[in-house]
Amino acid sequence: MYVGRDMSELTMVSKREWRNDELAYFHHAFQQILPYMNSEGLTIHKEIMKEIEDRGGMKRNEADYTHGTEVSYD
Repeated sequence: MYVGRDMSELTMVSKREWRNDELAYFHHAFQQILPYMNSEGLTIHKEIMKEIEDRGGMKRNEADYTHGTEVSYD
């Protein structure tokens, strides 16, 4: 379960200030509702995807015994 800032708080903050887990969670959530989004939602989703790309993607550089290579938002 996602535990973090909600969208109403995050809309007041630059995407550059979002944590990786916030980007991953909302990217996944927007992917699930993509067919139903209006133009404002599509714009926000594009901004999230651009920020993820600007950061080099969502892969961790290396895994260890407690973490895999994917960013988890659970």
